[in-house]
Amino acid sequence: MAEITIQNFKKPEDIEAESFRIIDSEVPEPRLFSGAKWEIVRRMIHTTADFELLGLVRFQEGAVESGIAAVKKGATIVTDTEMAKRGMPVRRLDPLGCTVHCLINDTRVVERAQREGITRAKAAVDVAVVEVKPEIYVVGNAPTALIRLVEHVDNGTVSPALVVGMPVGFVNAAESKALLMSRNIPYISIEGRKGGSALAACVINAMAVMAL
Repeated sequence: MAEITIQNFKKPEDIEAESFRIIDSEVPEPRLFSGAKWEIVRRMIHTTADFELLGLVRFQEGAVESGIAAVKKGATIVTDTEMAKRGMPVRRLDPLGCTVHCLINDTRVVERAQREGITRAKAAVDVAVVEVKPEIYVVGNAPTALIRLVEHVDNGTVSPALVVGMPVGFVNAAESKALLMSRNIPYISIEGRKGGSALAACVINAMAVMAL
């Protein structure tokens, strides 16, 4: 049986740095992504330990630059889950003046969903575009939220600086992302079923690091 070697690190940032070193060593040059795109994809792999993302992540041309510029200006960010909100650390966003909102449990959202017979995720988008008017939308869980957001873009209601669209699952997740990627919207997304709140949040985390 092979000997198990345990690496001892005193600081969390040392663990992160070693993780990135390992990822870099396992994805040799030339890489499919470079520059800011690689910083984002590398953090996505760091979050999931899933190297299949290398073939699944998709960027709309100019989306990364648009997102980083918005973050530098103190963007208002709306996400579909509390988990994603917590995955965007205030220690990195506060110095930039960014704020993160999740409206899924907001009274206005709950009442609207009940009144119209729609999901709270969809109702949250409706409230966000009118009441919060964010520059960045982060969707990691609910396909209905992403579909609704695309509808608002189609109607000219909103023109986001960035949409991180990464719903996960088996029902409408892949389809909602395909809908997003069929539009001229600044997006970062993933083909297929994979995604999730932690994955979507880490994209903003990577942008904040670069913006700082």
